[in-house]
Amino acid sequence: MKRHVCTGLLALLAVVPLAAQAPRGWMLRVDRSTSASDPDAAGGIRFVAEGTGFRATNPQAAVFWNQANTATGAYTLKGTFTLLKPSGHTNYYGLVFGGSDLGGPAQRYLYFMVAQDGAWLLKRRDGNAEPRNVAANTPNAAVRRPDASGRSVNALEVRIAADTIDYVVNGTVVHTTPKTGLTARTDGIYGFRINHLLDVRVDGLSVTRP
Repeated sequence: MKRHVCTGLLALLAVVPLAAQAPRGWMLRVDRSTSASDPDAAGGIRFVAEGTGFRATNPQAAVFWNQANTATGAYTLKGTFTLLKPSGHTNYYGLVFGGSDLGGPAQRYLYFMVAQDGAWLLKRRDGNAEPRNVAANTPNAAVRRPDASGRSVNALEVRIAADTIDYVVNGTVVHTTPKTGLTARTDGIYGFRINHLLDVRVDGLSVTRP
């Protein structure tokens, strides 16, 4: 059987108005699948406040952000992601940073994500072009896989210093890039991305500074 890995290679993007129960000030941009072998599920995305965080139930992939959430210079972006229900194949979820024009044709952002198979991934999106791998999906023991109940909890961090960026899963640095090339631009909007067929809670999304 062919194993699908959904890493954001999706098209037909649209900014969708959120329902009344969605967190105030938040927006989402849907990436609808155009793959016949990896289709979206039926129905709309449900995005709500839950506890002190958020919960996204995603028939389709989407990026979530609040225009007021921006960071510049040296900073650490954190978020804890609880996968409540894994999908039937590998799909990724995690942090978005360095974003601009997220609702428009010139969208730009970096995203650092993990998946239920114990791998992490780092990509960059520019406009409606195919997202580019900064670092391809890479297994690492620091990424927690779902337990017998189907849940897993992964605390992600992006630590941006003057010249380097560390990518951290559950306290372990899994990758480092220089602040050049594809990861040169880190100022901008931050948020998160949840790929399709996933149900994820996000807690503690925040930025701290040195």
